[in-house]
Amino acid sequence: MYMDIWCVLMALLSATWHRGCTAASYNCDDPLAFPLPSTAFDSSSELFSSRSFAKLNSRDGTGGWIPLESNMRQWLQIDLGERFDITGVATQGRYGSSDWVTSYSVMCSDTGRNWRPYHQDNSIWAFAGNTNADSVIQHKFQHSIKARFLRFVPVEWNPVGRIGMRVEVYGCPYKSDVVDFDGRSSLQYRFNQKQMTTFKDVISLKFKSMQSDGVLFHGEGQRGDYITLELQKGKLSLYINLGDTKLRFGNTHTVVTLGSLLDDQQWHSVLIDRFNKQINFTVDKHTQHFRTKGDSDNLDIDYEFSFGGIPVPGKPGTFLKRNFHGCIENLYYNGVNIIDLAKRRKPQIFIVGNVTFSCSEPHIVPVTFTNASTSYLLLPGNPQMDGISLSFEFRTWNENGLLLTTQFSGGSGVLLLQLVSGKLLLEIQEVEHVLTLSSGSGLNDGLWHAVTINARRHRLTLTLDNAVSSPDHLAFSMQMFSGSRYYFGGCPDHLTDSHCIHPIPSFQGCMRLIFINNQPKDLISVQRGLIGNYSDVQIDTCGIRDRCLPNYCEHGGECSQSWNAFYCDCIGTGYGEETCHSSLYEDSCEAYRHKGFPSDYYYIDPDGSGPLGPMRIYCNITEDKIWTLVLHNNTELTPVHGNFGVRPYAMLFNYNSTIEQLEAMINRADYCEQEVAYHCKHSRLLNSPNGAPFTWWIGKGNERHTYWGGSLPGVQKCACGLEESCIDMRHFCNCDADKQEWTNDTGFLNFKDHLPVSQIVITDTNRTGSEAAWRIGPLRCYGDRSFWNAVSFNTASSFLPFPIFHAESSTDISFFFKTTSASGVFLENLGVKDSMRIELISSYQVIFSFDAGSGSTEILLHSGSALNDGQWHFVKAERNMKVATLIVDNQQRKLTREALDGRIRLPLSSQLYVGGTLSNRQRGFVGCIRSLQVNGQIIDLKERARLVPDIRPGCPGHCSTYGNLCQNNGKCVEKRNGYFCDCTNSAYEGPSCVKEVSAIFEAGTSATYIFQEPYPVSKNASIFPSSPIHADTVISKENISFSFVTGQAPGLLLHINSFYQDYMAVLLTRNGSLQVRYKLSKEGTQVFTLESERLDNRQLHHVRISREGRELIIQIDKIIKQRHNFSSNIYFKAIKSLTLGKVVDNSGLDPEVSKANTFGFVGCLSSVQYNHVAPLKAALRHPSIAPVTVSGTLSECSCGSITESDLSTVTTTYSASDPFGKDDDREPLTNAVRSDSAVIGGVIAVTVFIIFCIVAIMTKILYQHKETHRKSQKREKEYPSSMENSFRNEMDLQNAVSECKKEYFI
Repeated sequence: MYMDIWCVLMALLSATWHRGCTAASYNCDDPLAFPLPSTAFDSSSELFSSRSFAKLNSRDGTGGWIPLESNMRQWLQIDLGERFDITGVATQGRYGSSDWVTSYSVMCSDTGRNWRPYHQDNSIWAFAGNTNADSVIQHKFQHSIKARFLRFVPVEWNPVGRIGMRVEVYGCPYKSDVVDFDGRSSLQYRFNQKQMTTFKDVISLKFKSMQSDGVLFHGEGQRGDYITLELQKGKLSLYINLGDTKLRFGNTHTVVTLGSLLDDQQWHSVLIDRFNKQINFTVDKHTQHFRTKGDSDNLDIDYEFSFGGIPVPGKPGTFLKRNFHGCIENLYYNGVNIIDLAKRRKPQIFIVGNVTFSCSEPHIVPVTFTNASTSYLLLPGNPQMDGISLSFEFRTWNENGLLLTTQFSGGSGVLLLQLVSGKLLLEIQEVEHVLTLSSGSGLNDGLWHAVTINARRHRLTLTLDNAVSSPDHLAFSMQMFSGSRYYFGGCPDHLTDSHCIHPIPSFQGCMRLIFINNQPKDLISVQRGLIGNYSDVQIDTCGIRDRCLPNYCEHGGECSQSWNAFYCDCIGTGYGEETCHSSLYEDSCEAYRHKGFPSDYYYIDPDGSGPLGPMRIYCNITEDKIWTLVLHNNTELTPVHGNFGVRPYAMLFNYNSTIEQLEAMINRADYCEQEVAYHCKHSRLLNSPNGAPFTWWIGKGNERHTYWGGSLPGVQKCACGLEESCIDMRHFCNCDADKQEWTNDTGFLNFKDHLPVSQIVITDTNRTGSEAAWRIGPLRCYGDRSFWNAVSFNTASSFLPFPIFHAESSTDISFFFKTTSASGVFLENLGVKDSMRIELISSYQVIFSFDAGSGSTEILLHSGSALNDGQWHFVKAERNMKVATLIVDNQQRKLTREALDGRIRLPLSSQLYVGGTLSNRQRGFVGCIRSLQVNGQIIDLKERARLVPDIRPGCPGHCSTYGNLCQNNGKCVEKRNGYFCDCTNSAYEGPSCVKEVSAIFEAGTSATYIFQEPYPVSKNASIFPSSPIHADTVISKENISFSFVTGQAPGLLLHINSFYQDYMAVLLTRNGSLQVRYKLSKEGTQVFTLESERLDNRQLHHVRISREGRELIIQIDKIIKQRHNFSSNIYFKAIKSLTLGKVVDNSGLDPEVSKANTFGFVGCLSSVQYNHVAPLKAALRHPSIAPVTVSGTLSECSCGSITESDLSTVTTTYSASDPFGKDDDREPLTNAVRSDSAVIGGVIAVTVFIIFCIVAIMTKILYQHKETHRKSQKREKEYPSSMENSFRNEMDLQNAVSECKKEYFI
């Protein structure tokens, strides 16, 4: 009962506090200026006592207030007599005249000093004024003002008239309870019982501080509970601990800091709302939510709660920390009005020290220097005084600035006080030399710092922050007499003499308490023009603001600031640009693939610029589906056996990513899966069909699941149970048969809403003989729901509406488009005065425009190429607190700087329209838009398009943009969502046809492709086209490409023959050169031997041979080595076969080719392409249906990995001697045409061929029976310059083959 009443009371109190924070709109609009006497009005100046007639609708006298001069220094002020809750204002011009104000700002104060401007949307608000003399323009404040004094400051006025105003103020009385602490006092609220235990606390107050440090309240208990609110360096720190004595003021207590510059002698509101460990901490408009530490949900406070300080028990008037000095208003502790109890002298309140119930404030007049070039304040001094005495306080964010300069009487020297790199630097510039003195560091921290300079009798003392015990001293020889002028902050622009020295930029910041020769300076008299002078200075207000509060540096970026701007350090965040808003990483592996990246580990950011950080994954880009793999801490097969006591065996999985990141990645994917395997021996899994499961896993949302891989959610089965293939049909899992032999249940979990697996629990391993082993594979996903989310707009009048888009402090919009139209609105969002639009305005121009209420801003980007070419183009627009940017494709971004104090958010009130605009229905976009994202959130265009006519989900024609990603003769094929690369006619494979297809050739290995009737390379003939080459085809051109690695020469790489005895051969000569041989009926035999380094050097080489008609081009490693023009167009007629490696049917071979064919080719061949035929790929991938005959051992292996990894020597050289009895096989580069009709030549050729065969057989026998290593060493000595050192210790070819097999199956 008590608890229920307590909860209701706390809830009502919290709601009441929040209502007090907003502008009171209920019966709080009474005119406040109308009943006031004319003496309540004051002004900077007036003409003809005009301020007496400044009330709204006044027609008497001058008909309104008129200042002496119309400039930015003028103001009109009203004293309401006491503090009111002010909710609005109204203005008119001067009656019957051309004098009116078109724009003005409002300032307020409790004392008539230390004014603060009215802020709205985090900037000093400029109200729209009048357009004539008599109409009334009224404004209601977004939030009410509690103040006694109100000041109108004209900003702009009628250019053909003067400043003229009649005004009214609206509001209602404001009642409050106030207590004043002098820094040595406190209020102690004593409980009725020894201990107060609460599970919910609400503490609210408003405070105004005279100092930057002090304790506002404190409570503690003997168990270690405590709560403390302390002002530290102008910021509020909340310390709290619930029931843990070990954390008592240790390094692990919960502390949260909020607010900044809270020692500005202005009112600040505080609300602390705690429920158990959850706390909402609010200072002014900023709230932080957090959970406190401790072992309890209750806060136990003993005896009393102290406000204003922390008293020492048993020592009245003694405090542990610095007490609060200032005023507190409307102090409520769990519904108790503490100040009201103290005022009525209730016994629950014990007063320590001097406490008063009205707020006494010193009349301190600050001054603000606003401009780094032109700000200065000139104050008069007392000349000819012996010595100098100066003191003042300053606060700033800038590292550098001139604080003070003055010239001594008689021109004997100059005193300069500067802020340089955050340090004070004092200079005495005498006639012949300069004396310097430095003090302090980091003085640009925004806090008040006190400076005192005393110079007398050849000695100068500089004291910083009242450190009397350790001042800095400087000795000098001259006699120093005070001057008549003291320049603070800077110098005038047009000095005609040398009274002011200005070596560095002017000071930007605030000063106060300026004393010259121990006399305070009256800055109000300076403001009224009675003494001194100034420029670009605001008197009676300190305009410093903390630009890092709130912190607009996103994603953990570190904020720093100067007077005019803030800066973000984004290093290590994974984000970039001015506010760390834009992710440095792609959204998915699909995006990496379309930028040409290979398989590797990458970071992805599934929500783009959203709150989630990047996560590290592996992108497998070697398959048609682009897989994303997220590994966890245990992907190995893990055994389990034995008894684990009361708690069952459990394993938690850590994916090195947050659950939110994993969910974002899964939601973005088309499909996800995780393989689960349970190996069992006398250990049950799910105890199917009706028993309680012995094993379960925990998934998304910490939910428990009792189905296994391959089954359906909610069905307590394994894959074999659905397939009815379990080893015991009475059970739904193999392991549930409880056999004494090893068996397993393995399958994939693919219900996305349950993934990933976060824990597995196993219970049935405690019986005798029970054993189990489990494996949970990595999370695997493919697809990107956003990347291909596209719609087609068919008419200019169609568009897609989406819910209201709330533009935050940083906003980014990105999408792809393609069109053939020259213009069209991509998207638009409107507010009452605000707007945002991205539009194609010409074939080459995109514009990003927005209006934040202060005028339209446009960014126009001109593209170097046409944007209406029917191809996909990328657009990204971003607006943040510092800049607005526009990017189109890969062009350099176009940006514009945002206004220093511009509006943070765009209050857009209409829907987001994609593809069109309401303002002009004929300006809509015609074409396709896809992958639209706003602040990292995916906009589902396809789903919305199903509901709108003239807009079609999806968009064809992706190959026009992405077709170039299909390489090496790959063909781009359109899909409903995207495209794929058809690698049928390519020697490569993989999603982009770039993965090599390679194989090891041993001695005697042969792969022969027979040209016959077309055959389908794939079993699905409807997908893959037929081979374009027939046996009776006449070939007028060849395009041949391949790569190879070998350590043996000579060797035959490739041989093509025809039914007419024509042939083409590519071989390696004995000295490692590449040779291409043609024999065509008209041209005879032509031989081309290419000069190059030895190609049998166990390095990967790329060869390309192209012939069309008469022209022949041969390239090695992308360098053209040979060009040749035949005498006439030549043709291959009736091609019979193409052989890689050894030609088995060697009858009729050219004698030189026959020599190279002794062993064929020994090494690695890769990605062999002949026109549109890929013979090696056909032999490896489709041996049963392709017209390919393989002799010997053909083992798949990556040639590139062999070279890069240096795994082993791929080839073996067989003999160092010349088995053919020739010294040099190198042929001249010119044609060596031999007449086939010469009989002698034919006889010689036959003889050579026979000798070649005999020598080859003998060599093979000798090779098999003699000591290979000794001969290899001898050969190395003969050709030392042609061998790479890393391959001299050769291994047997079989080792290389076995390594490749191992690598392939991995």
